[in-house]
Amino acid sequence: MTRNTLDPETRLLYGDSLQAPPGYRFDAGVATTFSHDFETALAVPVSLALFAADNREEILQHPIALLEGAERIAGRLAVFAEAGQIHAAHAQQSRLCSLLEKVIVEVQAPKEGSFHPKIWALRFKPLDDEGDDLLRVLVLSRNLTRDRSWDIAVRLDGRRTRQPKAQNRPLHALISKLPSLAVGNISPEQRALTTELAEDMRFGEWILPDGCETLEFAVNGLGGRPWQPQECTRIGVVSPFCDDEALATLASKARRSAEVLISRPDQLACISAETLNDFGRVAVLDEMAEREDGEEAESTAFEGLHAKIIVAEHSWDTRLTLGSGNATTPAFISGRNVEFFVTFTGKTSKLGSIDTILGESGFGRLTRAYVPGELAAAEASERAAERVLLFARRALARGGLTIRCEAVATEGPGNWRLWLVPPDEGVALAGIDRVRVWPITRGEGHARDAKDSLASGQPLDLGVIPLADVTRFLAIELKEQATGRTILFSTGLPIEGLPAERDAAIMRSVINDRKTFLRYLRLLLTALGDPFSAALAATGNGGGAGWAMSAADDEPMLEELVRALCAKDGRLDAVDRLMSRLDETTTAGTDPIPEEFRTLWQVFRSALEEAGHGR
Repeated sequence: MTRNTLDPETRLLYGDSLQAPPGYRFDAGVATTFSHDFETALAVPVSLALFAADNREEILQHPIALLEGAERIAGRLAVFAEAGQIHAAHAQQSRLCSLLEKVIVEVQAPKEGSFHPKIWALRFKPLDDEGDDLLRVLVLSRNLTRDRSWDIAVRLDGRRTRQPKAQNRPLHALISKLPSLAVGNISPEQRALTTELAEDMRFGEWILPDGCETLEFAVNGLGGRPWQPQECTRIGVVSPFCDDEALATLASKARRSAEVLISRPDQLACISAETLNDFGRVAVLDEMAEREDGEEAESTAFEGLHAKIIVAEHSWDTRLTLGSGNATTPAFISGRNVEFFVTFTGKTSKLGSIDTILGESGFGRLTRAYVPGELAAAEASERAAERVLLFARRALARGGLTIRCEAVATEGPGNWRLWLVPPDEGVALAGIDRVRVWPITRGEGHARDAKDSLASGQPLDLGVIPLADVTRFLAIELKEQATGRTILFSTGLPIEGLPAERDAAIMRSVINDRKTFLRYLRLLLTALGDPFSAALAATGNGGGAGWAMSAADDEPMLEELVRALCAKDGRLDAVDRLMSRLDETTTAGTDPIPEEFRTLWQVFRSALEEAGHGR
């Protein structure tokens, strides 16, 4: 049976979408998101460079996979996110999160709205270095978080041609603009990577999904008149967030009828009856339909709505728009938000109609009729508190705060003191009752009250921590004065005096015994483009004598080393890189690399040379 466009049964897995296709390897990538959490961001390099997994938690259980994923994508991935929208936790977070410092770039919208696009621009190279690179664009409605809401995504694969394509101008415009939106310094490597990917995308030619004849990209919030859907005969809208002005504008695009609006009940409670009456059917997700038959509440069932869809019919054609923009004034009317969209056009008979896409045979079967008054609109005091917290969050994430790192010999070798340094004029936080700050690697127990220091512009002592815990990511908790409402978020600040050996200290904290060392070696020796073997090496689920850690089992490792040497694909260079990085910790005042690690590697190297395979 042929499924309808956007059928809920058709799933596109995030990890699979990031993984290189067979015969290719990840080479470079640029992503944008409004918000993200550290765990999801940590799992991304594994999906890009090693192997995909059914869920994020499966990857997070294997630190050596996270570590090597970060090592392999170093300098080849940049993720641009709204400043101050990194999710934080009260609990201590993994030291590996600090490796994201070279990946995450916090930005702000040029018109003081939200930076809200959700795209990936990826380049993959052939494993044999012959043939053309493969380009991929993902256009999403979801952020880089663990959110289990219903979202929408499209994956476009293609190749770079000799001529730029007019349809790619908005995609090129967004990616090339990203470095100029950074709230702090952006490294030359990240700037060059972004410029390079933007140019690739400008020349991309894309394979269209079934039923689509053309595609059109659009970007709002970078200047010029905001993009809006064209006039049509009928229109249907799916948007989790909405306001009267934008909904009225979208409904007015339909000459005959605005057929359906699907949103969230708390949002619809704030919309006037007059605006809702513009739509023939107003619906919300059915709580009973959000979970599939047989799924338990604690499973991976989808809950809530986050997809953004516009379906417009005109004559014999359907135009299907997907992307990041909600039906709100900042997204479609004022253009204050930075948003990104892709619109596909095809014959209604092939692409589908509003009835088939959003009706009972499509996404609409997950919905029920909205009942006016089923939820009360948010109180004015709650909305005011949200604005106060938003302005304070932005002031801290964009306010010129820095971190100073100092060695503390009196506290023992390898310990460092962190200082939070506000600008001389301080940071004004109107309506905020309390500010608590701590390094994410230490947890809430390391929190300091920062309100007075921020107001006065005086440095705040954040305490003494081990080198492996030094990070530029701080967790910040704000409490609003009038209602007592709190928010917790993270932001990455410029750091002065960061020891060059910090990353090596993090690596040393993960590779801390012989078993882990050998597993890491096996992971490094996995052939490029072999995700199955990489997953076995990282998880230690290979079974058989090859995974035992007795002295006799060094022979299978030697065989793998010989194969890697003969392949001449850089895998032994990666092992040398590992040993060099582990040796760096000795100069940082931390425990030296175990002599057993160095001895094992020397044994392997000597055996290679004796076999006539010297390097």
